[in-house]
Amino acid sequence: MTKSLLWGSVALAALAVPALAEMNFNRIASFPVTTNFSGEVPEETSAEIIDATDDGMTLVYTDSPAGVIGAIDITDPANPQPLGTMAMDGEPTAVSIIGTTAFVGINTSESYTAPSGMVKAIDVTTMTELARCDLGGQPDSTAKAPDGSFIAIAIENERDEDLGEGRVPQMPAGDLVMIDVVDGSLNCDSLIRASLTGLAEVAGEDPEPEFVDINSLGETVVTLQENNHIAVVARDGSIVSHFSAGAVDLEGIDATDERAAMIFTESQPGRVREPDGIQWIDDTHFAIANEGDMDGGSRGMTIFAKDGTLIHETGPAFEHAIVQIGHYPDKRSDAKGVEPEGMEFGTFNGTPYVFVMAERASVVGVYDVTEPANPVLAQLLPSGISPEGAVAIPSRGLLATANEYDGLEDGAARAHVMLYQYSEAPASYPHLTSEGMAELTGWGAISGMVAGTGSTIYAVNDSFYGYQPTIFTIDASTTPARIVDATPVTRAGRPAQKIDMEGITLDGEGGFWVASEGRTDRVVPHALYHIAADGSIEAEIGLPPELMAVERRFGFEGITRVGDTLWMPVQREWKDDPENHVKLVSYNIETEEWGYVRYQKAAPEKGWVGLSEITAHGDWVYVVERDNQHGLEAETKKVYRIPAAEMMPVALGEEAPVVSKDLVRDLIPDLTSTGGYVLDKVEGLAITEQGEIFVSTDNDGVDDHSGETMFFSIGSPGAAN
Repeated sequence: MTKSLLWGSVALAALAVPALAEMNFNRIASFPVTTNFSGEVPEETSAEIIDATDDGMTLVYTDSPAGVIGAIDITDPANPQPLGTMAMDGEPTAVSIIGTTAFVGINTSESYTAPSGMVKAIDVTTMTELARCDLGGQPDSTAKAPDGSFIAIAIENERDEDLGEGRVPQMPAGDLVMIDVVDGSLNCDSLIRASLTGLAEVAGEDPEPEFVDINSLGETVVTLQENNHIAVVARDGSIVSHFSAGAVDLEGIDATDERAAMIFTESQPGRVREPDGIQWIDDTHFAIANEGDMDGGSRGMTIFAKDGTLIHETGPAFEHAIVQIGHYPDKRSDAKGVEPEGMEFGTFNGTPYVFVMAERASVVGVYDVTEPANPVLAQLLPSGISPEGAVAIPSRGLLATANEYDGLEDGAARAHVMLYQYSEAPASYPHLTSEGMAELTGWGAISGMVAGTGSTIYAVNDSFYGYQPTIFTIDASTTPARIVDATPVTRAGRPAQKIDMEGITLDGEGGFWVASEGRTDRVVPHALYHIAADGSIEAEIGLPPELMAVERRFGFEGITRVGDTLWMPVQREWKDDPENHVKLVSYNIETEEWGYVRYQKAAPEKGWVGLSEITAHGDWVYVVERDNQHGLEAETKKVYRIPAAEMMPVALGEEAPVVSKDLVRDLIPDLTSTGGYVLDKVEGLAITEQGEIFVSTDNDGVDDHSGETMFFSIGSPGAAN
């Protein structure tokens, strides 16, 4: 039996308005690219490079896997509407808009050795082609002159990464093309080429132009990523200046993969920048995003003067800030870390900002560059998976990002375009941070929580960080909530192995009980662990034969204590469970007796539905019931409560009663309250002594995930009684 107990809307803790508001960017909407297809949706879609019409009412993005450009009506930016797609007869790689004309670079290459491409002029209002120009090579990026008089196109003629270990040179060489724009269309006869050969010390005969931008003087700045070089080109194609992008000595980074732990004690001296994105700040200064390619990637942003003078280097500071908000992609440690790739620039209310997109961290860094020699990291914005392009629309106070990763094949979220509003309001993200700790502390994959005294909440990470199992202490009284301590879970003085912590509860004596979700095929036992306050494991309790005989992969997800009894929900059906029924397993600490009751969960519309947390409070036991779906596919993300009086276990092997449940809250409105798509893994629920309920999501260690962690309060059910 299910009864409804939905209480009134309660503002998220992370959105509490301070006494004095300030100007910030906050996400207001997410647009799934799949909704732009009126018929069959391709198996892979993307949103890569994006621009806006001059009135700021329409967005156009490139979708290279589908071979189309897509358009979005943002008349109401909080409710973007699909305008459909248009096939490009090739692979669209970039787009720049002047007025209502989109200039689209299109790769038509048949091979790496015979590159080809074109640029099309598309009337965005009618989605019709106005003109096209042959480019004689493979276009990678486009830029528009501020006065709308011409466009510049980087002809990369990209290398074959499977040939000669992917090293350059590989002919033919790339160059820079500039074409006049007349009456809103292309004048192909005006096309000029600027040679970039012979400039760089690294494979100078094979420049591979990557990204371009144009200042008000008509000068185009271009990154030669594989060559680790930068060139400034005049409107007539002559070289104004050129210089090496140089190198950075990185300290305090994690440069080792395959250890499932974030340890920021390593260094990379002389790490070449190999920049990708580039943006003019003014007619003299520009910023680069140091993604890296063949040999480098310095994980940050650099500001240069156009004569090559180094103005500012962020070093690892950008990445360190990302670490603190839980977005560090540990699996990319041995590569290029957070990989700053795309960039955008815009002046909002008189403040110039550079937007740096960290592709692997799925974060947009917002830098105030009022003083180019002293940029200030003002915000970190959550984005979809792998932000590639962005467009600033200062006239409307908007920023849009294009997020290229389509996670359909990997069971992750699909590609999205996201919109942000610049307004007088507090920053709504992050919800949780480790900023302020004495040491740089990475975190992620929060899987279970329990409330301590006052505003303290304890949380555990799961087996994604298999060599770094940790109990985090969170102060939930601040906005954002802050991690103030991180206690390693140890066995014999070393990080505990073969443990997948999915739930935590207090033992009443200063320590904890933790539930580990086993996985027999990986020799990870289903087990309970008694853990001391210092993180050392004091006792390990395996499951009895009666449960092991029917176990499956999806085991304990959460743990709570009622007196001497521990309760653990099994996430999904085991071999002896009726369809859509799961066990709530009990273990008596004193008698060592096992038992269970059954819980009826929702039948899935798609994928599966299971339990992911349990917390006892007062006369009720609360559980989180969720499906494994994202975004528009999500149906079940709910908190239910069970009368504690019905939690009367029977012995294993006996027929168990099915407990009743009351619906406490549908979490989908909470999960979309900050403008994002619905995250799949709601895994943490803690109730304070005062009855306030906190909820958190698991970001999967930023692996095939946006890295976003939501941590918020939904108030107290008692307030509605």
